Amino acid sequence: MIEIPAELAASQAKYNGEAGRAFVAALPGRAEEFLARWGLRVTGPSMYGVASLVLPVVGVDDGVPAALKLQLPDEESEGEPVALRVWAGDGAVRLLRHDPGTGTMLLERADERRPLSRLGDAREAVRILADLLARLVAVPAPDGLRRLGGIAARMVDEAPAAAARLADPAEGALLRDCAAAVREVVGEPGDRLLHWDLHYGNVLAAGREPWLAIDPKPLAGDPGFDLLPALTDLWDPDPAETRWRFDLLTERLGLDRARARAWTLGRVLQNGLWDVAGGEPALDGAQVSIARNLLARHL
Repeated sequence: MIEIPAELAASQAKYNGEAGRAFVAALPGRAEEFLARWGLRVTGPSMYGVASLVLPVVGVDDGVPAALKLQLPDEESEGEPVALRVWAGDGAVRLLRHDPGTGTMLLERADERRPLSRLGDAREAVRILADLLARLVAVPAPDGLRRLGGIAARMVDEAPAAAARLADPAEGALLRDCAAAVREVVGEPGDRLLHWDLHYGNVLAAGREPWLAIDPKPLAGDPGFDLLPALTDLWDPDPAETRWRFDLLTERLGLDRARARAWTLGRVLQNGLWDVAGGEPALDGAQVSIARNLLARHL
């Protein structure tokens, strides 16, 4: 029997309602179907995120380790196989097989026991992630992916109403400042292939390369929109550390720092809009600190 973690069931019910509950109910049968279809054997306990179940497997015939990922396709996850094919293993895990009807994927196996978040040296982790991200965003985005331009325009439109709903007027003003920064660059949204969720837990140690990215939520846009997870994850409240990370990331990626700041503030805006829509009365404290730091700095 395939174990379905209670946390995955809860998150699917919370975010996807009846469709999420139906997805979870169908998971054991779907897993068994693809294990048989692709000639796989489970070798360890189930792993999971907010939206997916991942089974460690090996090929029955060849014994090659892999990861079977089952998820409910949505606008974020549907681009994952597209991006993985474009990257073709250059900095990211390889896509081995894909079923378009269900979104099920067979992926190259990395070492889930050794995420970059456990490296023990935050600055070295930033350097590793920056070098990996520079490789990923160097690639033009293929047709058919979500595009940052439309997303950013909607965020700017939604910002005034969301800002008014925050309990702290200073946070409302901050959200409007983030929207103003995005307004300056929204006409040039970029065309690079973005990972969109490259935090330190989404970089795993591997054998083929020292580190590989997993779990992209791809879109086409400016690489500056990809920086915030590297600033918020393993967050250090010292403003000097935020500035050091931002400087390193923009240098390694070869970005114009003013544009990168604007798009990083765009990610703060995006997350803030989601928080307000979810009923949160305040913004995330780390992101507030980072945004104020970037807004106060002359670049």
